[in-house]
This record gives sequence, C-alpha cells and structure tokens, in this order.
Amino acid sequence: MKHIDFYLDFISPYAHLAFEHLPQALEGLSYSVAYKPVLLGAILKHHGQLGPAEIPAKRSWTYRHVLWLGHANGIPIEMPASHPYNPLAHLRLALSTSDDGRISRLVAETIFRNVWRGGEEAGDATRLAALAAQLKPKRDMNGDENKALLKRNTDEALQLGVFGTPAYVLDGRLFWGFDGLAMLRAYLAGDAWFEGPQWAAADQRPSLLRSSKS
Repeated sequence: MKHIDFYLDFISPYAHLAFEHLPQALEGLSYSVAYKPVLLGAILKHHGQLGPAEIPAKRSWTYRHVLWLGHANGIPIEMPASHPYNPLAHLRLALSTSDDGRISRLVAETIFRNVWRGGEEAGDATRLAALAAQLKPKRDMNGDENKALLKRNTDEALQLGVFGTPAYVLDGRLFWGFDGLAMLRAYLAGDAWFEGPQWAAADQRPSLLRSSKS
C-alpha cells in the first residue's frame, strides 16, 4: 500500500476540489492518506510568488475556473462572501484536533465545506465558534502547540519542494493541483512512464531566463 501526504490550506478552492474528488480519482487503488494543513501564504512567500487572487486578471479567471470545475465534476462549491481571507483560524482549529500535525478526513471535510459551501463569510467569528463547537478540539486553537504544528507542516512541505496547494507527496515524488490527480492515479497504478526519462530528466536542462541585473 502506498502512502500519500496531502498538503492543504482551506483558503485554496483547488485544495477543496481535490479533497472532494480524491476518493473518486483514486477509486480501486490501495493507498493511505495523511492530511496536513499548511500555510499557503508562507509557501508562496518562500518562493517569491503572489497568490492567484493577488493578481486581478488571474483572480477573475481562478474564481470562474474553480466554479466550472465544480460544475463539470459534480462537486458542490460556492465562493465565500469574501476571498481571499485569512485562513489561520481554520488551520489552527484543524490542528487543535491533532497530536502530530495530521488531521482526519472528517475534520478536513467539515472545514472545507464550511468555507466552500453556502457562500458565507469564511472568517465570521460566530461561524468559527459554531465550527469549533462541532469539531470539539482537544485544546485552545490559538495555543502555541497548534502554531508549532502548522509551522512544522509548512517547513516540511517546503523541504519536499511544495510550492502550492493542493500538493501530494509519495515515494519522494511531488504532484500538484486538482488536475494532478490524474497523474497521481497513474503513478499509483504503476504506469512505467514514471520510471523513464520524461519524469527523471524533464527539468535537467539550462534555462535561458536572465535576471534583471544581467
């Protein structure tokens, strides 16, 4: 049985779509999954990237695209009333149910659906309090232990080369995005392509890009 580490941030609509679609995408295969919340903003900052919603034209496309993907794949999704929003409360709440940085599928599902269904304010304090009451965390969501677990998960993801969410890591290989689920399935199913040069050598070539100082 293969093991998948699934790195997610509840702010990401693509992570929501991938989470919902994962059982269908990998149906019939033998695998286990560890769901690990990470802070997408810290990952983007590490790589010097802007988030899709920080680029106006890309923001418009992204929101239309994720709603289309939900429609096309039968996955319920509605944009929150405000987006992007600060996901720290959701991340820390999720980790307050965990002892080791991994959360259950039920916890992830409950939070994702709270954010991505209904079209309400994801960060509304009353809704967050109700969500916490539903999940019954083991400790204060704003405690140092949850902050440390989030940092550990995020640092771990960066060490593995994660640059966005959703990201899936197994056997030291990184797969990314909702559309990466098809590739992930092929690898789990034993597709020989992954042992060939197109995987191993795809990035082993020089870049002609020059820095602005050149």
